[in-house]
Amino acid sequence: MKEKWVTAWGNAISITERRPENYTKNLTLRYPVLMLLDGEAVRITLDNFCGTEPVTISEVWIAKAEGDSRIDPDTCVPLTFSGSASVTIPAGERIKSDPVQFSFQKGTHIAVSLWLKDFTEMRSSVRISGPLSGGFFALGNQTTLAQLDANTSKKTNLYYFLSDIEVLTGEQQRAIICYGDSITAGAWPDELMQRTLKIGDGTTAIVRKAVCGTRILRQYDNITYDSYGLKGETRFPREIEVSGADTVIIQHGINDIIHPVGTDVNPFRPWSDLPTAEELIDGLRMYIQIAKSKGLRVYLGTLLPIFGWRTYAEFRETLRNEVNAWIRSTDEADGCIDFDQAVCDPNHPAAFREGFDSGDHLHPSPLAYQKMADIIPEALLHA
Repeated sequence: MKEKWVTAWGNAISITERRPENYTKNLTLRYPVLMLLDGEAVRITLDNFCGTEPVTISEVWIAKAEGDSRIDPDTCVPLTFSGSASVTIPAGERIKSDPVQFSFQKGTHIAVSLWLKDFTEMRSSVRISGPLSGGFFALGNQTTLAQLDANTSKKTNLYYFLSDIEVLTGEQQRAIICYGDSITAGAWPDELMQRTLKIGDGTTAIVRKAVCGTRILRQYDNITYDSYGLKGETRFPREIEVSGADTVIIQHGINDIIHPVGTDVNPFRPWSDLPTAEELIDGLRMYIQIAKSKGLRVYLGTLLPIFGWRTYAEFRETLRNEVNAWIRSTDEADGCIDFDQAVCDPNHPAAFREGFDSGDHLHPSPLAYQKMADIIPEALLHA
């Protein structure tokens, strides 16, 4: 059987919020993840994309996960990097591990555990959430413990350094990339993973590349907001380098609309950052052109309701509707996924329908996230 490497799980890597305690020492990170593909071997990518100095990972182990922070210690396998147990990643760089034999079937949960022995800058990470998301940190080297010590470990939704898990699998297997901001950093990609596991044919992995607060056209170059991430022109070409991917679903652009408020309100959010509809559409066109140059099919997701959000205004609603009208009608992408129509109130389309608002009038509720996953065409979930 012909085999190839396919990314079976993934994350973006962005900028951790600046805090005085942005360094750590003698810390274990453990990240359990769901595999949607069968695999015979594994390799991972560790990424220091947003770091300002080199970081050293002293040990990395992979094992089959058994729920919560538990692993099966009999399945623990050390990962190496050019034959070494430790790896130093320069600022702005990423490094793949050596391949290791590690067999599993789709539906298996595996866990990657990293030990940061020495002082480490904790700047390259991303925050995600959902029913399949979340890891752990623990004091000391607990990488091979069957269960992390409850007194010295804690849950986290921050994923440091771990950006991709690739598996050696069948020639037919492939990946779909879900790209966006905090809405895609939320639960709908996890819900799509669960749906794919249930109704898919074992050929398709769902790989999330999402960073909270990001915009297509702008980024913040100050420590108050730099954790809102890099602009799309910087992020997108790098984040869609996903082994075996043939499709990207893009749901991005609402932060370009809602962030600017004027320097009299916030010195870091000038009105000059507010795009026109044409500028925002050109940003989406940039995504399409880059993705197609890499051989990817492109599906654009409409922008979700914002009525009631703290910066809501009629001009922002008009801008959102103009962008959505183009997304629905353009033939430049391979298709539209109308997330907005799926979650909006049919009697008040500027707002979420009842039960679909998380409460902040910007992010969907768990029920709405499930709805977003449910409207992805089933045909996309099969090779």
